[in-house]
Amino acid sequence: MQAGVGPSDLDLFEVHDAFSILAAMSLEACGFAERGKATVLAREGAFALHGRTPTPKRGYGVPICTMGGLKARGHPIGASGVYQVVEVVQQLRGEAGANQIEAHLGMAQSLGGTGATAITHILEG
Repeated sequence: MQAGVGPSDLDLFEVHDAFSILAAMSLEACGFAERGKATVLAREGAFALHGRTPTPKRGYGVPICTMGGLKARGHPIGASGVYQVVEVVQQLRGEAGANQIEAHLGMAQSLGGTGATAITHILEG
């Protein structure tokens, strides 16, 4: 990664989950899951709120969408990227309430169009 961190360094990932397939594809493209294994890891709980389970052969589990993600917010289209960054910042500041995890480094990735554009931010608390 250009930021000098990899999947195992991150404490949470605010993935663009407007459509389930986009979340799986992003997890795989960003190195959190081996190609074709994101859904398998998800079923095993690797991406749950407290489900970080490194499995080096298949990828690295990491909490994703800790407050429900874009679908839980009605996918606010133009505000999606802002919402994602706000969620990461809330986690890093310890302001996530019942969904709080221990987080020092988080990633937000917003996709535009049909996935043709990807904007990724790495935030440190």
